[in-house]
Amino acid sequence: MKVRFLDPTLINQIAAGEVIERPASAIKELVENSIDAGATKIDIILRDGGKTYICIIDNGGGMSAEDLALCVERHATSKIPDNDLFNIQTLGFRGEALPSIGSVSRLKITSRQQGSETAWELVVEGGAKSEAAPAAGDVGTKIEVRDLFYATPARLKFLKAAATELSHIVDIIERLALINPEIDFTVTDGERRVLSFIKGINRIEGVLGKDFHANCCPIGAQRQDLTLKGWVSIPTYNHSSASNQYFFVNGRPVKDKLLATAIRVAYQDVLAGNRYPSLCLFLICPPDEVDINVHPAKAEVRFRDPNSVRSFVISAIREVLRGTSNQSSTVLSSGIIQAFTAPVVPSSVPAATSPMPRRDGGGFIRPTAGSSSPNQARLSIPEKIQDFDSFSEQLLAPLQAPTVIAAMPQPQMDQVAEQDNASYLGHAKAQIHETYIVAETKDHLVIVDQHAAHERLVYEKMKQDFASGLIKRQALLIPEIIELSELHMSLLQPHLANFNSLGFTIEVAGKTGLVLREIPMLLNKSDLKQLIHDMVSELKDQDTALSMKQTIHEILADKACKNSIRAGRKLSGEEMNALLRQMEATPSSSQCNHGRPTFVKLDKHALERLFGRT
Repeated sequence: MKVRFLDPTLINQIAAGEVIERPASAIKELVENSIDAGATKIDIILRDGGKTYICIIDNGGGMSAEDLALCVERHATSKIPDNDLFNIQTLGFRGEALPSIGSVSRLKITSRQQGSETAWELVVEGGAKSEAAPAAGDVGTKIEVRDLFYATPARLKFLKAAATELSHIVDIIERLALINPEIDFTVTDGERRVLSFIKGINRIEGVLGKDFHANCCPIGAQRQDLTLKGWVSIPTYNHSSASNQYFFVNGRPVKDKLLATAIRVAYQDVLAGNRYPSLCLFLICPPDEVDINVHPAKAEVRFRDPNSVRSFVISAIREVLRGTSNQSSTVLSSGIIQAFTAPVVPSSVPAATSPMPRRDGGGFIRPTAGSSSPNQARLSIPEKIQDFDSFSEQLLAPLQAPTVIAAMPQPQMDQVAEQDNASYLGHAKAQIHETYIVAETKDHLVIVDQHAAHERLVYEKMKQDFASGLIKRQALLIPEIIELSELHMSLLQPHLANFNSLGFTIEVAGKTGLVLREIPMLLNKSDLKQLIHDMVSELKDQDTALSMKQTIHEILADKACKNSIRAGRKLSGEEMNALLRQMEATPSSSQCNHGRPTFVKLDKHALERLFGRT
């Protein structure tokens, strides 16, 4: 026979290959089961980063002997009561993860329901299941996984070092802890407690660090059935990777390409392409508008209307970033203090070693231990925007949401200047190295990078002119002929009006030809054929108008850099003060087009500490 049924154990091993990639994958599924079971305390105990031993203990609802026998069978679950795959209100699927794990490891489950006189125990080894038997155990469920992938040695070879596997586990638990602030989580590897989240401890600060709390802005936006809540960092507080970005869709942690792209576009004008903001965002939408089953491990989702979601997230974040125009990262000010106070170490003396700092976006943290009641009801991600306050209070407890310094309208700024006898960026006092402007306010010393600042001013003026339709077109002496495939032409044609609104004159010639007659003057040195092909290649993933504007803004940013005041140019006092006043009236003036800070501020008290006056 050419067509045959596979052995059930082999089927489960194949499923395990899709769902259980490493110890962290198994732990994610098991901890999600504990959350769905109503647990308020979840302990994860490991050996060798989970490669040889995993134990998950929760105080949830537990299972009866009948449920225990069924939970390790494929396609058996308690999580889809109405058989509606597009109205799922839970996390994992107990009937998928457990048989998959049991097929490639030695699995033991002990569970006891509230009011039951005894617990029940079941063992699965390499897919072979025992009968449920009475056992000793507390209310809740204890799952032990030994020798993960022993039944599939080929997969075992691909596991990394214990420390690497542990870091993946910590990342998973941090994400689940952020969305479940009412649950206590602990992770222990061998004899070492590597992670602890206790109810009442600030989780945002615990995962993203204290600096994030001081350099983030709260976000709250709603459009029709979409709600976005959370916190995003100001542009000058950024990192070299996206490890500090946490997305949640309807209470489920995801690493979604669409949302990652939306973040990149939202920060495009204020952050370099190789830098990443920190953020913690909760997107809430109707369950039937998002498919959570497109990825075996449910790490990605698919939206029914992806363009609407993308544009909503971009506009919501950009609206918040407009209010951070005159705010620079507190880390920059701390850097000034460190630069002034760092001792000079002679070359003959070896530098002192220090412990490895906590990695960006999470790591091995040991919050102060506390206690919580096991009877607290589970808090789910709020469905309505007005319900989010209580959720954020728990997430940030005991701290409050950060205070954001928003860009002020010029009349209000003048009023503040009159009160403090100084404007926000103060008055220029000197120019250092013909590159930096030193200014003074009532309570601060301000240092401005003149090139970075003027670059932003020029760029914003170009953008304003472009948005106002002040686009200078240039007719091509010889029209550019561009050939596309029939598929790409069919994708492009509905969006030709977008190109025309951006300064292009494009005509269709036959089934696959385009004739380019006019272009925006700023593109006169661009590779037009490559530009059009690049735009078409992105049509499957995002709206053409958005892609075109992004490309043109990148070109504007480059031209603004080349046409701004350079370092090394001597400025008069009037020119320096004029630059400061323009910065105060210009959006996003706290960073240049490449994401570098345009100024740093040092408060008077910090200066006094430098000289031992306090």
